[in-house]
Amino acid sequence: MEKKRILIITQEMDPYLALTEASKIANELPKYMQDKGLEIRVLMPKFGTINERRHRLHEVVRLSGINVIINDEDYPLVIKVASLPGARLQVYFLDNEDFFKRKLVFHDENNKFFDDNSDRMIFFCKGALETVRKFGWAPDIIHCFGWMTSLIPMYLKTTYKDDPIFTNTKVVYSVAKNEFKDKLKKDFMVKVAISEDIQKKHLEFFKDGDNTSLNIGGVQFADGLVVGDALDAKVTSHLKKSKGKKVLNMHSNEEDPLNMLNNFYQNILAN
Repeated sequence: MEKKRILIITQEMDPYLALTEASKIANELPKYMQDKGLEIRVLMPKFGTINERRHRLHEVVRLSGINVIINDEDYPLVIKVASLPGARLQVYFLDNEDFFKRKLVFHDENNKFFDDNSDRMIFFCKGALETVRKFGWAPDIIHCFGWMTSLIPMYLKTTYKDDPIFTNTKVVYSVAKNEFKDKLKKDFMVKVAISEDIQKKHLEFFKDGDNTSLNIGGVQFADGLVVGDALDAKVTSHLKKSKGKKVLNMHSNEEDPLNMLNNFYQNILAN
């Protein structure tokens, strides 16, 4: 029997970048699931705060040549890789000089939200799925961590719905408390529509361009949800209206979150 494949797409992962508690889970989960006999790959942005020398990142030449188009602008995607400390497991980093070279993550030195955070998110989400296509590696589950990954469930249900790599893929979205109070630029709604498959009815969930609407959009298009604590009231309301999805409620003080996630994955894979 072939090993089941789990792809983790995250905006943070210890020891490379730790912004919230999710970075710890993103570090421990791949190792745990690999020990359970699953095939694991991890994708994350190569933020400029990540020290390439310290973490021994190097470019994956065979994956070069991917360009990501955002609103008719063409951006080259550079893919780098490093071995996760303490595990026989590789982490792939998506890089681009326009979006990830700066030495700050989401806010500038005056704590102002970067104007191009929407472009950076679109680039990362589309780039992640294009990277998987380049791998030729069909995941059984894609688990998305962080608001920066919230477009991936929609893209899988629209632009990539007929792609053979994702035919049998189930997507899980981790719903967390809001991490920013800002709003994405108004042109976000234009740029996020990366194909004609994305219609107004799909974009409706993301229309406010804030953290709450990104979470709502992620919830709407995911097949499974990992639900955390201290959610925005609008997100909680949308969760209550979401039918036909598998849901794992995970509190911050859970004693064995990795086993809970393993059981949740197995439940999804069994259907």
